[in-house]
Amino acid sequence: MSKQYPNIFRSLFPAATKNSEKKASEPASQPHDCRRSFLIRSVLATLFGCAVVSGANVDANDQIPGPAQSTPIALVGGVVHTVDAGTLNKATVVFEKGKITQVGKKVVLPAKCRSIDVSGKHIYPGLMESMSNVGLTEIGSVRATVDTDEVGDENPNLRPWVAVNADSELIPVARAGGVLLASIAPKRGNIRGQSAVIQLDGWTYKDMLLRGDTGMIVSWRSYDSRKTSAVDRVKERDERLKGLSDRLETAARYAIARAARPDWTPVDLRFEALIPVLEGKSPMIIDADDRREIEAAVAFCVARGIRPIIYGGYDAPECAPLLKKYDVPVIVHSTYRLPLRRDDPYDHPYTLPSRISKAGIRFAIGGPGSGSPGGGAAARNLPYHAAVAVSYGLPADQAIHAITLAPAEIMGVADRVGSITVGKDATLIVVDGDVLQTESNVTEAYISGAKVDLGSKHKTLADKYRKKYNQRSR
Repeated sequence: MSKQYPNIFRSLFPAATKNSEKKASEPASQPHDCRRSFLIRSVLATLFGCAVVSGANVDANDQIPGPAQSTPIALVGGVVHTVDAGTLNKATVVFEKGKITQVGKKVVLPAKCRSIDVSGKHIYPGLMESMSNVGLTEIGSVRATVDTDEVGDENPNLRPWVAVNADSELIPVARAGGVLLASIAPKRGNIRGQSAVIQLDGWTYKDMLLRGDTGMIVSWRSYDSRKTSAVDRVKERDERLKGLSDRLETAARYAIARAARPDWTPVDLRFEALIPVLEGKSPMIIDADDRREIEAAVAFCVARGIRPIIYGGYDAPECAPLLKKYDVPVIVHSTYRLPLRRDDPYDHPYTLPSRISKAGIRFAIGGPGSGSPGGGAAARNLPYHAAVAVSYGLPADQAIHAITLAPAEIMGVADRVGSITVGKDATLIVVDGDVLQTESNVTEAYISGAKVDLGSKHKTLADKYRKKYNQRSR
């Protein structure tokens, strides 16, 4: 091939490259060089323009974040699912300046209050996805849109909330399903980084952040051994765990050194991120399903004064005495998944929330999670994961609790969200039926009192092609 043109120009302009090859041995004239330079610049400019346009199409949605609440609002006559104080029929919820001020059947409407009749509809707290990458990923096959991974196995200093794309097309889709809050986390490595709770509306990540550093994500599967021999398995596991133990001990010594002589001890962001975990201020969220993983993780944390949270929890019912003794909550990693073992019943994942509840373990129900297929795109299905649990034995009120107040309590944001309670943020949804039913639709949504646009790309395309078929049917 001619050295004058790279492959891309050869394929785009075969005539030009062929002509160039014929005259490769001839001295190039100045006009020819100018034409070639102009050709290269033109093609590069075209390709760059296409990339910019393509990126713009991928990254942005058309929904405009709601403005801050300016006048009091009353939702009148609905079925209010407070979650923490039962269900009230034909009740009213009043909120102003982003906070819930009154809940009940007899309320006094403030001056200039805007009343909205929601008779026959249901009012719920905004649903909360317990573990997700919504806002951190857009298209899995387009690496530039994925911000859930980082190089290396230990990255405790990762703060995923600063990478949230407020213009993600997946956020409006999740909102339209009633999911107004999400706990987001990185997915790669042994010590993966910190989690955070975000509100699914806002211009920037700062607008969306409800609370950062809600936990440190650790994959216990990375430390467990798969060797067949019990002796070899324990030996390999202990060797791997020594690395985690050494990292935590080094962080503890670093904290002591920084407190004693900060001018002599350089700042290390990795150790700084681990200090709240060692002090018990922030929990360690442990990705574990197998019984031996759960038991080893809890024992490891208890011995060091660390607060554990189990994410996954497939074998959690078998560890009930241990989990109850140390009040370790479990975030169930979805119900739409296959059994982990060949000899497990087909409905083992479906009955897991019910079995955990009967065992007396605190739990929340999450979706597919940060590292699972679907990820943020499947956040919209959160209420249906809870619905499956109801179909397999979990009481409906507990299912609602597991996707509202329970994750808020586990992630340390229950003082602001999770229930319809006076003093909490007015983050709630109005549904024309049972939120666990696929036939129901969210008709109104508010985040801290700001009305949320419930449009999404899904709805836009549905309307577009509905019009198409209506036109063709005439």
